[in-house]
Amino acid sequence: MFTSDDPHATLEIDLVQAASVLSELAAVYSPDFNSAKVAAMSPEGPHLGARYKALVEQIPAVVFMAYLDRGIGEAYISPQIEATLGFSQQEWLEDPIRWYQQVHPADKERWSLEAASMFLSGQPLKSAYRVLTRDGRVMWFHCEAKMIRREDGRPWFIHGVGFDITELKRVEQALQEERNLASAIVDTVGALVMVLDPGGHIVRFNRACEQTTGYQFNEVKGQRIQNLFMPVDEGERFSEAFTQVLAGKTPGEYTCHWTGRNGGQRLISWSTTTLTSDGGSIQYVIATGIDVTAQKRLEKEILEISGREQRRIGQDLHDGLGQHLTGIAFMSKVLEQRLTESDLPAASDAAKIVKHVNQAISTTRELARGLLPVLSSPGGFMSALELLSIETRNVFGIDCIWECAEPVLIRGDTVSTHLYHIAQEAVNNAIKHGRAKRIVIGLRAQDGEGRLTVEDDGHGIPDHRENLTGMGLHIMLYRANMIGGSLRILKGSAAGTLVCCLFPVGKEAKHGDELVRQPSSIQEAGIHS
Repeated sequence: MFTSDDPHATLEIDLVQAASVLSELAAVYSPDFNSAKVAAMSPEGPHLGARYKALVEQIPAVVFMAYLDRGIGEAYISPQIEATLGFSQQEWLEDPIRWYQQVHPADKERWSLEAASMFLSGQPLKSAYRVLTRDGRVMWFHCEAKMIRREDGRPWFIHGVGFDITELKRVEQALQEERNLASAIVDTVGALVMVLDPGGHIVRFNRACEQTTGYQFNEVKGQRIQNLFMPVDEGERFSEAFTQVLAGKTPGEYTCHWTGRNGGQRLISWSTTTLTSDGGSIQYVIATGIDVTAQKRLEKEILEISGREQRRIGQDLHDGLGQHLTGIAFMSKVLEQRLTESDLPAASDAAKIVKHVNQAISTTRELARGLLPVLSSPGGFMSALELLSIETRNVFGIDCIWECAEPVLIRGDTVSTHLYHIAQEAVNNAIKHGRAKRIVIGLRAQDGEGRLTVEDDGHGIPDHRENLTGMGLHIMLYRANMIGGSLRILKGSAAGTLVCCLFPVGKEAKHGDELVRQPSSIQEAGIHS
């Protein structure tokens, strides 16, 4: 019985075959089996003597055994069956099909096929099933059973063990539900969510990332992020930021461009956090990104519109109201001279009018210069910075020096206006907060990169960089970002502060204004940290 031409083969059987095999197995069991037979089993086989029985019944699992080659079958099941399913040993063994009846209906077909396959092929059975208790509860069992053959290949007996894994299954189900919920949230949020290992390889890539880049997760899984989407010139900056994250530091707002499958670029603003092991080592870096391409484009357009309106108003003040007031001042002066020549008392009133009109002209020019600090010419930016240094000396009585060894010409108003306001804010900070006595404004360009510096000899920056706050600093950072540049606040060589704005020159300019640099051999100045 239960033979196969190849005892080690894995067989494909159907339900009819399985039913036949299991019916034959049921006939092996003796209906009048009792536990007293355990001690009387033949010594020629693996009998359940007193010691073996005592050992088996201490195992926190259901152990079962059944002989297959006896005229009247002998079987055994450990007493844990009663504590687990509510049936006594006698009840379980006296009904040859009870074990089949108690298998959960949804698992009966699979159990039948796998059990019959074990009987026919001799391969061990390892699987998990649901079983119904006496009172109708559902429990999970992990079953491992093996059929032992005699030396001549005939089936001898079945020996197996069943472990109660109900609680484990409950925990697995709860974890799976949490995992499904987390996956649903990650895939439905509009933000880009990536999980990276410490080497920067992609572990998770949500649906928003797929939609933004045009790549499916299975196409990018395991690849390094900087090798996929980032332009070459931004890879080094990403590596620096990623290294800071791995070192336990939280970098500030980090933005970078992503290039999709179709070649289009999107600007992404990222924030990061880490997951650590029990030992404290970083296992994963979770990066959440927001596509700010449209936002930045709109902000840029708003700033450009605002800048154009300021320049238009400044031009109108200078060329319109300023000229009109100049004409009134001239006419008032002529009137004053005539009244004076006629020795009329009204001459003094006319002189006052001339004085007030001239004051109005001066105020108008100051307003126009505030709205239009840089003249619309390639050299206008350099002229504006030189005038800024002169006004700083005259107004505040400190030593303010303008240094520009070689001309750096900027065609267009957007870049020059942003750079001027950065320099103006840095000078104001040096005077107001640093109490500086000497300020050096510098401009130079080399190897496709412009460098605007404002260095002072004041109190210097605080040791803790988190203390570098304030609206002025944020505005400077924002202006630098709008022209495709970067801003650094460092300790100066004279214990003061060095504000350094790096910006692209010439073909590398990203925001439309053309920057032109005359040939220069000036070496790039060092930055002291």
